[in-house]
Amino acid sequence: MLTVFLQAQGGSSPMMLIMMGVMFVGFYFLMIRPQMKKQKQEKNFQENLKVGTRVVLTSGLHGRIAQVQDDGFVIETLSGKLKFEKAAVSREMTESRFGDKAKTADKSVEKKETGTEENK
Repeated sequence: MLTVFLQAQGGSSPMMLIMMGVMFVGFYFLMIRPQMKKQKQEKNFQENLKVGTRVVLTSGLHGRIAQVQDDGFVIETLSGKLKFEKAAVSREMTESRFGDKAKTADKSVEKKETGTEENK
């Protein structure tokens, strides 16, 4: 391994810099950028949660949001009310249980509601 680095020093320095640059760009697009995108989605999800939403916490606890506070949520469970940090909320319960079916069902319910409102 050492011989490879010693051979690389002898005149092919610009090629080594180009390879290092390509590796950095590859790491950025394969690791850093997707992680930043995931963190942004997670933050938006946690900021848009409302009272009454059923959620699943990272610990696996299921409950309903009873209060939204600056630093966290008060989650109502079968055993009572507990306070958790915003980062502890993993996903919505309906989404975790039913996946994409819940989203399409919500859209169809919204369409029916707007249709009945127009008829009135």
